[in-house]
Amino acid sequence: MQTIGLIGGMSWESTAVYYRLLNEGVRRRLGGLHSAKVLLHSVDFALIAELQRAGDWPAAGDVLAAAARGLERAGADFVLICTNTMHRVAEQVQAAVSIPLLHIVPPAATAIRAAGLSRVALLGTAFTMQQPFLREQLAAEGLQVVVPGADDQALIHRVIFDQLCRGQIRDQSRADYLAVLDRLRDCGAEGAILGCTEIGLLIGPQHTDLPLFDTTGLHVNAALELALGDG
Repeated sequence: MQTIGLIGGMSWESTAVYYRLLNEGVRRRLGGLHSAKVLLHSVDFALIAELQRAGDWPAAGDVLAAAARGLERAGADFVLICTNTMHRVAEQVQAAVSIPLLHIVPPAATAIRAAGLSRVALLGTAFTMQQPFLREQLAAEGLQVVVPGADDQALIHRVIFDQLCRGQIRDQSRADYLAVLDRLRDCGAEGAILGCTEIGLLIGPQHTDLPLFDTTGLHVNAALELALGDG
């Protein structure tokens, strides 16, 4: 089993889900008392969020690159950035280490194509929805991406930072997100990418019949395949 390096803390609410799913996945595959070999560097999200707001992505990338180098020195065989938004600096992080960075987009794209879909909505932080770093990669994977309108983007972003990253799960916010999904369906979306690692804390397949692709779980599955030699 390879050692998985996690760059987390953005937010720790979803990083905890990564850790749980990795261990559940190893136990399911190997049985007994097996658990995942994991190294975690958890950053102070307040600093990263401030750099995001300031648009200082190179400085934010420096923080994650330093974390990746530390994980490599500690023995990680590959690393994951446990957040969609910070894949904005994925190339900077990969350039800092000699071990692979397992990107969050390919597992999602593979799952979407396997479901026979080609036009999907993207929910995430305002940075993820407005900037091209994920949309362009999804397009390169042959997918058409639909993003919410400006008001819905503001709502989604606010709920992520003001509630989900703080451990607050509210029924009204779930209803608001589901209403956004309905509007995206009306715009031709065949499914939706939960393109923020916290969104799966709020909505899931039990809440809508629109196919959902949770990047957190898909990222974890890809990590398990690599760590256990399945992919």
